[in-house]
Amino acid sequence: MSAPLKSASVPAPEADETPIHSFEMHPPVDLADDLERFKQRISAYLKPDDAARVEAAYRFAFDAHRGQFRFSGDPYISHPLAVAETLAEWQLDTQALTAALLHDVMEDTTITKAQIADAFGKVAAELVDGVSKLDKIENQSYEEAQAENFRKMLLAMARDMRVILIKLADRLHNMRTLDALRPDKRRRVARETIEIYAPIANRIGFNTLYRELQELAFRHLYPVRYRVLAKALKAARGNRREVVGKILEAIKKRLPEAGLQAEVLGREKTLYSIYRKMREKNLSFSQVLDIYGFRVIVRDVPSCYLALGALHSLYKPVRGKFKDYVAIPKANGYQSLHTTLIGPYGTPVEIQIRTAEMNHVAESGVASHWLYKDDHPLTDVQKTTHKWLQSLLELQSASGDSTEFLEHVKVDLFPGEVYVFTPRGKILALPRGATPVDFAYAVHTDIGNRCVACRINFESMPLCTELRNGDRVEIITAPLAAPNPNWLTYVRTARARAQIRHFLKNQQHEESTALGEQLLAQALRTMNIDIRGVATNVWDRFLRAVGVKSKQEVLSDIGLGKRLPAIVARRLAGGLESKKAEAETPAKAASTILIHGNEGVAVQLAKCCRPIPGDPIIGIIRKGQGLIVHTHDCRTLARSRRDRASWVDVAWAPDISRSFDVNIRIVATNQPGVLAKMSAAIAGEESNIVNVSMDADDHGGTTSVYFTLQVSGRIHLARILRSLRRIPEVVRIGRLKD
Repeated sequence: MSAPLKSASVPAPEADETPIHSFEMHPPVDLADDLERFKQRISAYLKPDDAARVEAAYRFAFDAHRGQFRFSGDPYISHPLAVAETLAEWQLDTQALTAALLHDVMEDTTITKAQIADAFGKVAAELVDGVSKLDKIENQSYEEAQAENFRKMLLAMARDMRVILIKLADRLHNMRTLDALRPDKRRRVARETIEIYAPIANRIGFNTLYRELQELAFRHLYPVRYRVLAKALKAARGNRREVVGKILEAIKKRLPEAGLQAEVLGREKTLYSIYRKMREKNLSFSQVLDIYGFRVIVRDVPSCYLALGALHSLYKPVRGKFKDYVAIPKANGYQSLHTTLIGPYGTPVEIQIRTAEMNHVAESGVASHWLYKDDHPLTDVQKTTHKWLQSLLELQSASGDSTEFLEHVKVDLFPGEVYVFTPRGKILALPRGATPVDFAYAVHTDIGNRCVACRINFESMPLCTELRNGDRVEIITAPLAAPNPNWLTYVRTARARAQIRHFLKNQQHEESTALGEQLLAQALRTMNIDIRGVATNVWDRFLRAVGVKSKQEVLSDIGLGKRLPAIVARRLAGGLESKKAEAETPAKAASTILIHGNEGVAVQLAKCCRPIPGDPIIGIIRKGQGLIVHTHDCRTLARSRRDRASWVDVAWAPDISRSFDVNIRIVATNQPGVLAKMSAAIAGEESNIVNVSMDADDHGGTTSVYFTLQVSGRIHLARILRSLRRIPEVVRIGRLKD
């Protein structure tokens, strides 16, 4: 049996630490080999004092988890030890290894964060807290609780990269030992892994871990499919061994002939990548021919391109299958040249060409030893990852709740990049399918919020246009512009989606609060009470009684129709003095709310009757929608006569300056040039045609023409209709409301 970890002397504590607790104990027999291997790993790169602190953390964790076992029957301490050993393979620092050994003590034992801070310092305690789950709140669903835990972890990760590295190592060991759980739990954990943890590993450039997590998740999520594919791959491996050997030999011979020193490695696609290709391209296993690939590792960047030319002269490349991630790295820092060649017997072969440094970064370099060190300047790759981590904090501030935050992060974790240029030549990486709106928000939030149009490759294009590699994108802004809710139907980036929702929520809250204040003031005025005269203590009593945090929330609820202003007014005016004043003084008439037509979210013009200035109007408060303005003769209004409590007196403001859409129908004889005459008459009255359609009457010789026009009001519309009636071919004309 290997010797247990010895009780080493603990080094003097740092400025924010107190001496470490020391526990003398012996490990179980079945952990001795793991402990010895772990001890050898940390002693290979840590200073003796640091190794002693890690050993002390192990003894602390062992004591805390005493008597606890995993579902597999192993002592619980085997799990944090395995997590710490994985981090030791990545050569993480003392604090990360300490936190890995203690990462479950706050969840599963009585040990507190303060005790960890006292024993191992504040930094280690913060790392442990970052990977610890929150206590589940009563009446909170599993999905809500899990989303909240993910939010906590990702925000902790944005502050300290080591949090996610500990969590990834934790998830890796859990996935490797998942067989001990029930099938339903295995599927749930596997789905979380493939949707969250594997993409995060990919996003920070940890490709080895990314592939293993995907493969393990696939095995537990679809066990039957995994077994079938594994069997098919095993058979294919034998059938293609001769072809693969011939290709490998040819490559190894061709590169030295071109004067290149290179290491050539054969590699096989993972089962999950084969499965995903079959799903995405609707292929059978026999149709997925490029299950084998080769990696060529050369000395420097020029050698990458020389090797590419040599291999293209050896085998014919497949058109459209070349990707240069050396000149334009992926968002996670990945660099390599990718090309697909047609080998012997028509077999497609994928080749990756990169330098040794690129290979190190691709496998584990980005994640392993730089984000937490201050003695080396950050590379472009590291700065890119830092920028993504900071974007998590922006998503947090723009997201309303944990579920929405997690949705945004998921969108951001599946980028199939497209690379576009700013007008100044800067390259931006965006998810495939991204639009100019995504581009605008990627440049700056204010650019996105004020975006009105765009030019792609110097041509004006719709904002919903999907961007392609190499596009030059220019965003046109206006000072008074604002995000359009329709943008949410086609934006692809989490940042754009979160910022649009954040703006719309704030706008709706501000508008509904202002409207609610007007409605409440109107209701209070009928009781001879000025809303400004309602004392703060009266508001406080009301807020406590209804369980609401602020006055603004009540006003917003009134504006959105969630509370009736009359009821709130009666509650506020519920004192004896108010009732006395009401009895002695005749009630004042309720004031009318003025409509300008550009109020936005909280005040809307009904689409059923399309009211315009000059129309007699009335407002209806609809729950969750706010104030909807209808014409007096609207059929929708007639159906709501039973609900008169929700009706509000409204009138057009005298200083309206915007245009309004109105629909008209013209019946005219079917003669050449009639449409041109109509258009000229409309233009002569300074109106814009938004839409036009026609419906011919084959038997009567007439045509119905439907126009959507922009008018300033009812008087403007009357002028347009008079001009149209002067056209001889016009038989009948009228405004359409429903």
